[in-house]
Amino acid sequence: MDFRKLTPLYLTTLHASSRRLTLSLVYGLLLLCWLMPGQAQAQDTEADTTAAAQEEQAPNWPEDSLGRRTPRGAVYGFIKSVAAQDYDRAALYLKLDTTLQQNRDGATMARSLQRLLDQSGQILPYAWLSDNPEGRDDDDLGPNLDRVGEAELEGSSFDLFVEKTEGEGGAPVWLFSSQTVQRIPVPLDDAATTPLVDKVSPDIIEENSWGGVPISHWLAIVLVAIVSYLVARAIVALILLAIPFVWTKARDEDTAGIIGAFGLPVRLYLAVWLFVFASEAVGISIIVRLRLSEITLVVGLVAFLILLWRLIDFVSNLIQRRLARHNNQAGISAILFLRRGVKIGIVVLGIIMALDTFGFDVTTGLAALGIGGIALALGAQKTVENFVGSVMLIADQPVRVGDFCKVGSITGTVEQIGMRSTRLRTGERTVVTIPNGEFSSQSIENFAHRDRFLFQTTLGVRYETTPDQLRYLLVELRTILYAHPKVSETTARVRFIELGKDSLNLEIFTYILAKSFDEFLEVKEDLLLRIMDTVADSGTDFAFTSQTLYLSRDKGVSEEKAQEVQEKVRQWKEAGELQLPSFDEARIRELRGSIPYPPEGSVQHSPAK
Repeated sequence: MDFRKLTPLYLTTLHASSRRLTLSLVYGLLLLCWLMPGQAQAQDTEADTTAAAQEEQAPNWPEDSLGRRTPRGAVYGFIKSVAAQDYDRAALYLKLDTTLQQNRDGATMARSLQRLLDQSGQILPYAWLSDNPEGRDDDDLGPNLDRVGEAELEGSSFDLFVEKTEGEGGAPVWLFSSQTVQRIPVPLDDAATTPLVDKVSPDIIEENSWGGVPISHWLAIVLVAIVSYLVARAIVALILLAIPFVWTKARDEDTAGIIGAFGLPVRLYLAVWLFVFASEAVGISIIVRLRLSEITLVVGLVAFLILLWRLIDFVSNLIQRRLARHNNQAGISAILFLRRGVKIGIVVLGIIMALDTFGFDVTTGLAALGIGGIALALGAQKTVENFVGSVMLIADQPVRVGDFCKVGSITGTVEQIGMRSTRLRTGERTVVTIPNGEFSSQSIENFAHRDRFLFQTTLGVRYETTPDQLRYLLVELRTILYAHPKVSETTARVRFIELGKDSLNLEIFTYILAKSFDEFLEVKEDLLLRIMDTVADSGTDFAFTSQTLYLSRDKGVSEEKAQEVQEKVRQWKEAGELQLPSFDEARIRELRGSIPYPPEGSVQHSPAK
């Protein structure tokens, strides 16, 4: 027996089941689209009208005593008849044309079909056979034919069909088609067609039967199941042991984990295939195999779901370890929540598909789940919004725990990012809790990841300040910025910007190269002190908004220092060293880092050796 002949049957049956399940899922999703009460009411009215019209059009056929009104009923009736060894009754499920009726006995044909199915045939599970009097309309076989199985004869595979015929009053009667009956080998050589299980079984268990099948077949099916599992387990174990020797990368922890996830599912799936192959090879009755077909399919389904379950565990654990290395507790919480949700979905999907395999109508259940999902979604709208917001926060990571940020009008340090809300500790040491849905929709300003800090101030000096004193200030203030090791020289700017109402204004603009806000304040403080010293050395002073009443002689500005500054500016001009309107690049490189910082006298100051 060839494995390849089993493949089309099970792929086709699985495809048919998946199509039915897909239609059911689509029906459930369509219900979610009708959120408006008026639309839902209109839909219900239309559905009721359609159902009523169908009931009016459906003919009221009398029940067929043999249950042949549907393809499922025809196959079930035939199997039940041969199980009771009532081959005359079983012949009534075959479409025998005039020639066959003359040359072949119907009971013999029924017995031959049973023997053919025992040796090399497969019947689709009952749940996958149509229970509609019109048969399937999605198999591209026409309105009067349904495929119900497959058989092999002389090394050639062929499909088994049931055909719709007309009974009394035009009522449908489904029978094994004439083209199927014509392929049945008659007469049969009993010696050549005796199954292996009958040849090796003792007479005592061969002569006694249960459910129309010798006990030997029931015992054999149990033995085949056990042996198939043990063989599959041994094969998979050998493969898992051999993989690391053939593929060295399989020894890595992550690769070994994902390979191990396939172990049990592949073992179960391989055991199912071995079971199907061996049970047919030893000639176990089609009656026994058909009763266990749904269980076989469910085991294959379970193997697939176990594989999904293990892959989800592997991927989630891998992501969880990476998040733990970055101390991302919010991400770990989200992964655990998503893993539980996906696993619940797998369980629900498995139950639905198992019920569909056993013939239960899952369409109604899916519709109920759809309606329940609408109610749940409406009731938990804010919860879902907050959860989606938390996922967005974890995915985009605009802030992390410990970041100092501004969210809307609230400024503080992020203390916790949870599944529902985020907590900020404000400067007043209060804790503000913001729902994640609202948090992710607001403008977020994160101060924690600044690569530099802005230093910008406007310096106002008195109107008595001379132009040369201003030139001196411009040069010396720029010298400070270029020379300071914590100031970005490429952005340093000092400009005389305006004649203000009460002062002559100079703008100082640059970026401070600091790693933290505290370090920024330290450097800013140092710059401001140096600026004050420079202003004092220039002989002028800071301006302030006031009205001065001169009751005695005002000392005004220092004439001595003004003359010194004027002389120094004159020397710069004569030597061509006046660094205005901008500093020479060579001078900037010469000044770079020449200011000792921290300043002399500070406990952090280290004298140059």
